[in-house]
Amino acid sequence: MTMQNRFVSLLKLPLMLCLLCVGAAQAQLEIEVDSGEVGAKPIAIVPFATPADLSFDVAQIVEADLVRSGLFRSIPRTDMLEKPTEPAKINYRNWRAVGMENLVIGSLSRTGKGVAVRFFLMDATRGAQLIGFDMPAVGPEQLRVVSHQIADLIYEKLTGNKGYFNTQIAYVTASGFGPGRRFELVVADADGFNPRTIATSREPLMSPTWAPDGKRLSYVGYERGRSSIFVHTLASGELRKLVSEKGINGSPAWSPDGSKMVVTLSFETNPDLYLIDLNGGARRRLTEHYGIDTEATFSPDGLQVAFTSDRGGSPQVYVMSINGGEPRRVTFQGRQNLRPRFSPDGRSLLVVNAEGGRYTIGTVDLQSGSFNKLTDGPLDESPSYAPNGTVVIYATSSRGNAELGTVTTDGRVRQRLRQPGEVREPSWGPAVR
Repeated sequence: MTMQNRFVSLLKLPLMLCLLCVGAAQAQLEIEVDSGEVGAKPIAIVPFATPADLSFDVAQIVEADLVRSGLFRSIPRTDMLEKPTEPAKINYRNWRAVGMENLVIGSLSRTGKGVAVRFFLMDATRGAQLIGFDMPAVGPEQLRVVSHQIADLIYEKLTGNKGYFNTQIAYVTASGFGPGRRFELVVADADGFNPRTIATSREPLMSPTWAPDGKRLSYVGYERGRSSIFVHTLASGELRKLVSEKGINGSPAWSPDGSKMVVTLSFETNPDLYLIDLNGGARRRLTEHYGIDTEATFSPDGLQVAFTSDRGGSPQVYVMSINGGEPRRVTFQGRQNLRPRFSPDGRSLLVVNAEGGRYTIGTVDLQSGSFNKLTDGPLDESPSYAPNGTVVIYATSSRGNAELGTVTTDGRVRQRLRQPGEVREPSWGPAVR
């Protein structure tokens, strides 16, 4: 099925879904780095001193996070000339001898409140401390979160950008065939660990989208032949049916303050955009056109929405004020442009670009209109920014398998995220954990 046909069929095909909130674990995503060592900063992540009765390797998770970003390359532990755990015990000549610019050292200790982690980021060239932290004590089950927090702090110090390792992603999986086919909405850590199933169905689940507080997910499902938009509260498991009109109920998008949502509804005439107040339930129609308007996304300031529309003859991206007015077309390169997503700084849009039968992910600069291609296709879709705007997650097809990929916004570092079955519809959560 082509992307154009998907654009139409997702709006018009009635499906029967059986939704069920569950807590079963999914298979973990397997991450494979395709490229990214060129120009990466050398860094050593020394094994942390750890109590004998605690089998958890914080340094290994920190190293994996930083290396996966593509901005860092680490030295194997077998090549380390020493393994200090305190700044006073570092011989900087040993690290300069193996070409390391920075090193990370640390230790774990048991306290009355759990396990405390202390770490230091050191400049091996100058022999100086860059940062040092005593992380709050946590239970052993929270040490993976602490490891991601440490990686975030190191990443921010060395790059100047906020880290994104202590975040979550949502995605949809599909497995089985025929009557046994099964779809699940899954939430996992950004590195693929701790997958948790949020909903399961015999028919497709679509359009998972995070609330700005990171505590809720909206998505589209079907019930008794009618599509509905649901809001799932992660902590409690509460499932709220937000809207279920006749016809199409699709493409939910949260406002930056979490108080409103833009959705696609067709109960009046054609599929158009509607603004819903999540507190009182009041709704206002934003577009009124004979074409299909869908896939809306809010600008970071909450004053505009970008959306896909075929009002000009083929799917293209338009931007309009939430107060109404005439939409402005912003994409012109390629036969089609779909699924827009604002960058965190509001200066550009992620889009799915169709040209020559290939669907790729790229960015459109809203000031100049220039297009920058990030992926090669042939069937890439559903892009979503990491909270810091430096990495994009998207769905792709490789060797006939539906899986996820990530790419940095400079196009230099690419990764594949695989698991058995099909994986699609990714959405990167906010940095609120």
